[in-house]
Amino acid sequence: MKFSAFIIHEAVIPDLKATTARAAVDEMVQSLIAAKTLRANQRRAIVDAVMRREKKGTTGFGNAVAIPHAKHDGVRGVVGAVALSREGIDFADLDRQPVHLLFLLLSNPEEPEAHLKAMEHIFRCIKNDTLRRFMCQATARDDLIEVLHEADEELG
Repeated sequence: MKFSAFIIHEAVIPDLKATTARAAVDEMVQSLIAAKTLRANQRRAIVDAVMRREKKGTTGFGNAVAIPHAKHDGVRGVVGAVALSREGIDFADLDRQPVHLLFLLLSNPEEPEAHLKAMEHIFRCIKNDTLRRFMCQATARDDLIEVLHEADEELG
């Protein structure tokens, strides 16, 4: 599954304002609401679902990347957002470093295979040092979206 299948371009945030993990998830969920991908009345329930998943084990996987994710009945299919935090966020990262690149992945519980395929694509991308570095260097939404397209082409 490619980024183009689940990342909502209007929900890409090149300069995340949040300073905590919960606030970052909330800001990213809000970006999906603003993009009309989620309903506003689902906001708290979805943020809570992501944070419950986070308590089971950090989604800060090292190399300044976190992939907060959850399954929720209010989500249609698989949707995602990408954000950059210039200041960095404590996400209980495995390498104890601040997170600068965040991928939020949400899916309907009835779509477990699609959720796994999206996670696999994200992992393949973040393992590529060059792609990860280019994403972190993006300064505008269009720049970040362009790198996501390049990742889709390179990773197939």
